[in-house]
Amino acid sequence: MRILVLSPRIPVGLMTAAAWDAVRETSSVVAASDGPHTEALRHAGVEVVVGPRPSGDAIWMPDPGDTSWAADLAERMLASDESDDEYEVITGSFDPAGARFLDLVEVMRRLRRDCAWTREQTHTSLAPYLAEESQETLEAIVSGDTDHLREELGDLLLQVVFHAEIGDDWDVDDVAAGITEKLIRRNPHVFGDSGASTIDEIAEQWERIKAEEKGRG
Repeated sequence: MRILVLSPRIPVGLMTAAAWDAVRETSSVVAASDGPHTEALRHAGVEVVVGPRPSGDAIWMPDPGDTSWAADLAERMLASDESDDEYEVITGSFDPAGARFLDLVEVMRRLRRDCAWTREQTHTSLAPYLAEESQETLEAIVSGDTDHLREELGDLLLQVVFHAEIGDDWDVDDVAAGITEKLIRRNPHVFGDSGASTIDEIAEQWERIKAEEKGRG
């Protein structure tokens, strides 16, 4: 049996060449449930049925993002002595860098919609939390504990996404777009034709561009 693993963060129908070859060549594709991905396969001419996990020469398509099949399969093999059966995992799609950030944005949007406390917060009411999380992040850096730093960076990132979610006429995409454009603009030695190469030249270039942007001499 072959297991087709899909990311829930990738647009429907975008799969690796190996995955498309596999589903088109097999005679049996079984999905855990109907959904956009099964419809995309059917639209491409692949016959997909919904049912329990199959055996033999078939492709099993769990729901995108579902990894419980791995534990279930291990238990099944141990309990029924199926260790001689062959199983192949086909990676249909990979999470791109930053994919989990989209999860955070979605969770924050749901909290803003469904959580009474979250709905009541403002930029002003959140200010103490931003100061607290910034200080704790600095303390984690000083401590040298990288696991602690990762956790505190997450708490700090939450504050950024929280503020972006309650913005009046801008959102997290506007925040990300603004800093992305700034980084490109202030690093012409990477994204342009500047000849700056030393650390001092790059730092001077940054400050000069920043002053020009803000209209300062």
